[in-house]
Amino acid sequence: MRDFISKLTFWKAVAGIILLAGAYSTYVRFTSGLAASTNLTDQFPWGLWIGFDVLCGVGLAAGGFTMAAIVHIFNVKRFQPILRPALLTAFLGYLLVIIGLMYDLGRPLQIWHAIIMWNPRSVMFEVAWCVMLYTSVLALEFAPVVLEKFNMTRTVKVLHKISIPIVILGVLLSTLHQSSLGSLYLIVPEKLYALWYTPYLPLFFFVSALTVGCAMVIFEAFLSARAFARGIEMNLLNELGRIAAVLLAVCLTMRFVDAYQRDVLGLLFVARPETYLYWLELIVGIVLPLLLLSSSRVRHSERGLFVSSILVVLGFIMNRLNITVTGMERSAGVSYFPSWMELSITLAIVTFGFVVFSFAAKYLPVFEHEAEHEPAPKPLAEELIENLSYVSQH
Repeated sequence: MRDFISKLTFWKAVAGIILLAGAYSTYVRFTSGLAASTNLTDQFPWGLWIGFDVLCGVGLAAGGFTMAAIVHIFNVKRFQPILRPALLTAFLGYLLVIIGLMYDLGRPLQIWHAIIMWNPRSVMFEVAWCVMLYTSVLALEFAPVVLEKFNMTRTVKVLHKISIPIVILGVLLSTLHQSSLGSLYLIVPEKLYALWYTPYLPLFFFVSALTVGCAMVIFEAFLSARAFARGIEMNLLNELGRIAAVLLAVCLTMRFVDAYQRDVLGLLFVARPETYLYWLELIVGIVLPLLLLSSSRVRHSERGLFVSSILVVLGFIMNRLNITVTGMERSAGVSYFPSWMELSITLAIVTFGFVVFSFAAKYLPVFEHEAEHEPAPKPLAEELIENLSYVSQH
């Protein structure tokens, strides 16, 4: 008992409390139904579990396919040190998305119906298949890390030989369902508030996923460095910060041009809750990190990069929750705020992900890589262009 108490830290105690609260809420959810555990209604059926657990979860896991494409498809091998943690984060992210979806479904035991009951005209059908297939792809991409632990070198070599087709398939699947999540809201132009509704929602969702994918890789790298007392690859994270800055500029430009073309710029100055939350999302998630990451001094600062990545992640989460909740409340005629059970289950899912990541990082060679020492590496954009030119010529 003394040994247990001596090893118990503040964060371990907090995690234990969150998991216990989530376990109780899970029991209520699956024994008494949605009405007893949530504030969802027939007028407002999609809340925190869709807005955060699914839409945010899928987007926050986008660092996996981004880094896999950079390393394996574009052959920029110097990013190898941060590939495995990114793949682990993505794999856990998708598993947690599936778990979160089980809570939201009225009949969770029928989640397998999409496998045999095809509806190719449904966006949800396409998303379901892409998520299932991409989770399988992530399992194959991360499998060598597990196999190396057990010295299964032959199987690892086989997986390495087919890694390029697997990565290409993963990138295609990610592109499809990252954008298709935005397509879910194309059918509600009269319900979703005009500041967020746009015919280009699929494109917005995809570009924002790429942006937050870079931010999540930076965020995870700093947390891992602190938790596991390892070094930070500042030269690589600096380049990711530069890419994130470009993507943020693209996001901001797309937002302005779209609002101008749809003639909704006047809504930015209407005194109502949607306006304030839209400005908050825009300033926190795009404008501030764009200004910070545009500075070379900030990108070469550990604190500057970390703060910038947090701002991008927060802005992304606000965007998805604004689309799911804020933008739909007025048309639904109700005011929604998640119950404490909804919040506890979401926190428990996130906490469970952190716990599993820490165990995987402790017992698997997640941070071990085949280092390739390259003299004076070129800027990432230049190297990507050169590799693409080589592939097109050969």
